[in-house]
Amino acid sequence: MPDAVPAPRVPPRLRRPGPPPLVPHCALFLDIDGTLLDIAATPDLVHVDGRVTGLLPQLARRLGGALALITGRSIADVDRLFPDILLPIAGQHGIERRDAVGAVHRLPAQPGIEPLRRELRQLVAEHDGLVLEDKGATLALHYRQAPRLAPHLHRIVRATVAGTRDADVWRLQPGKGIIEVRPVGRDKGTAIAEYMTEPPFRGRTPVFVGDDRTDEFGFAAVERAGGWAVKVGAGRTHASYRLRDVAAVLQWLGNAVTASAADATEA
Repeated sequence: MPDAVPAPRVPPRLRRPGPPPLVPHCALFLDIDGTLLDIAATPDLVHVDGRVTGLLPQLARRLGGALALITGRSIADVDRLFPDILLPIAGQHGIERRDAVGAVHRLPAQPGIEPLRRELRQLVAEHDGLVLEDKGATLALHYRQAPRLAPHLHRIVRATVAGTRDADVWRLQPGKGIIEVRPVGRDKGTAIAEYMTEPPFRGRTPVFVGDDRTDEFGFAAVERAGGWAVKVGAGRTHASYRLRDVAAVLQWLGNAVTASAADATEA
């Protein structure tokens, strides 16, 4: 079994320009942690900036509703973060997806997840600083508070998955201080591709903004469709554009809202 989901090939050029201004014909897809919100030690400790909750509805209006959040979090968790905003969301890397009319599409949980859940819970009980995020269909082991354990944890989780009866249906996805166990066949790219077949996304230029290795699948998907891929932060990437950090993302998004207001005033 492969150690991890193979990421799309990354071109050698590391320097990237900032993205062009958003225009109304775009379909915008946004990662959350590390993109809209600064990463915290554990998922439940993230701070939701009021500027984000103000920007999202305004952006959705500017884009005719063609705005979706693409995240490793569950839909329920995202709704907890943004309780007053009902947006299309692809959760758990596309394993569950709420479309623009509010219908939720879910892949059934793999029956073999329970042994993995037990093993990872035991691992958390044995080591301080670990957090298991149980999303139902996927499992995420966070070790940002115990980074020294990273090599050991990757070996243990890899061996645990390889030892299950259904090892071929699972893949490991490393990220920033995290290793996720999720079913094969779904990623952020497949979720974006599904949105692009549906209104109000269909026929628009797709734009995806993300910061982590899991986002490379989304970057590849939008660039295949002639869109813009925007990497947040440092590191090798498939994306053609880059923004420095969360603050730069919010500035770029805010500029789009300001431009929309200016256009309305001139009209």
